[in-house]
Amino acid sequence: MSITIRIRDKSRDFSPGTPLSDALKELFPDEYRSIYACLAGGRLLELTSLLTEDAVLVPVTYTHEEGRRIYERTLRFVFLMAAEALFPGARVRIEHSIGYGIFVRFKGQYLSQDDISALQKKMEDIIASDLPIRYEKISKEVAYASLISKGDNDRAELVKKSRETQLPSYVCSGIRDYFYGAMLPSTGWIHAFSLRLVYPGLTIMMPSPSGWRLPAPFTHRPKNLSAFSQSIQWCDIMNINNASDLNRLIQIGQFRDLVRVNEALHDKSMSEIADSIMQSKAKAIFVAGPSSSGKTTFSNRLAIHLRVLGFRPVLVSLDNFYRNREDVPLDNDGNPDLEALDALDVPYLNECIGLLLTGQTAMIPRYSFKTGMREEKSDPVALGQDQLIIFEGIHALNPVFHIGFDPALLCRIYISELTCINIDDHNRIRTTDARLLRRLVRDHAFRASPAKETLDMWPSVRAGEEKWIFPYQENVDHVFNSVLHYELPVIKPYAEEVLSQIGPEDPQYLVARRLLDILNCFDTVPRDLLNEIPPLSLLREFIGGCTFYTEN
Repeated sequence: MSITIRIRDKSRDFSPGTPLSDALKELFPDEYRSIYACLAGGRLLELTSLLTEDAVLVPVTYTHEEGRRIYERTLRFVFLMAAEALFPGARVRIEHSIGYGIFVRFKGQYLSQDDISALQKKMEDIIASDLPIRYEKISKEVAYASLISKGDNDRAELVKKSRETQLPSYVCSGIRDYFYGAMLPSTGWIHAFSLRLVYPGLTIMMPSPSGWRLPAPFTHRPKNLSAFSQSIQWCDIMNINNASDLNRLIQIGQFRDLVRVNEALHDKSMSEIADSIMQSKAKAIFVAGPSSSGKTTFSNRLAIHLRVLGFRPVLVSLDNFYRNREDVPLDNDGNPDLEALDALDVPYLNECIGLLLTGQTAMIPRYSFKTGMREEKSDPVALGQDQLIIFEGIHALNPVFHIGFDPALLCRIYISELTCINIDDHNRIRTTDARLLRRLVRDHAFRASPAKETLDMWPSVRAGEEKWIFPYQENVDHVFNSVLHYELPVIKPYAEEVLSQIGPEDPQYLVARRLLDILNCFDTVPRDLLNEIPPLSLLREFIGGCTFYTEN
């Protein structure tokens, strides 16, 4: 008896119980080391998985989002092993991304360049040894006792609340750790990385998707790092770092205080930006950021702060400058590419900016997404002495809208959800996953979009961000972090309802399962506590109840 495995254009029969890695070696002897896993519908098969039935599999490489996550998890494990060998008992915290790197801190200590060099050498030795990484299930009781004995109370609390009696773990050279997702079968699969000292920690550089054989060069992003640093300070103020911290505040009845402090910090940050604008000569404010950052609500709240200072701001969405649908450029699939810069009427928008900055009247168009056409009626806008105009949209930071104008008259603001709440010290929550949860909830509630549609569209949205938004995130006057550190327990029931629509047979099941695994680490906020979230909170843009969007 045999089973038939088909991958790409190759098919072969194997004995039941053949490891996936062996099948790949036979089918792709020259490139199997570039394949990190395979997809069977919406299920991910690790290289150590045993094949038991006929299957058509899709290989997962570094160019695939999940492939990069597998590589990163394994690289993190190698780093943690090196850190334990050189700094026994140190508390290492995986923080957030910096370009194609991961920022890491050693809690309570700073590293020198010699320390970084030693870590790099130790990691290289671990990789050269090609140590096997074994998947093992461990009883909940044993895992809890082990974590408590190490003082890893945050993870112990997550284990305690788990509904599973057997917990997945990975073991390498006697070191056991817990990761939320697939791993490579041995340390020797890591082929490219570098370490760089970045105060107050370091960055582990990974390859870029287009150059997976070499570590990507480090790109210094001081404004991005400053925003993350501010977020970490906010976490310290609120005494929350990981999922278990949020769960504890819910359990002891302090969630209301967390909401109030977090919202006050948001308000303070917006007020400081408004004060800075007042002290400048800026007349045109440009606000941009990736999907589900809360651009619209932020722009409305910034306008309120500016009104407090005596200004009369005018808000304009760049969406009003879309070309008629028939004139929008097409993407690779032949569909209108609404993410492209040329989907906007760039020359006319620039003309309007010029008129407004010189005290003249500009006719601001109206665009209907329902018809895909510009409406006949336009709105005349001219700026008085006490007026500013706020342009909000995904392309607002593109230099094409700033070149040729007096820089002193412009203010550029980048907004994104830069979350610093982790599942635990070794497992971060990516900002892209946090934004995707926001978008899933909003699309379902306000755009009648099923989860599958949002998930199918997400890769193209991300590609548009990489091309049109992220390159300009440092060329700004201000960075606003729209994260609300309390939001995941609030979003949880909304997102779970939406994600439950995705079944195991759906190719998007892997993403849905990953997001649900994140949400499962958080307790659900009692419904009566939701009343504490202000009507002008950025979170209201996604869960509903924002009075900016309620007609009088």
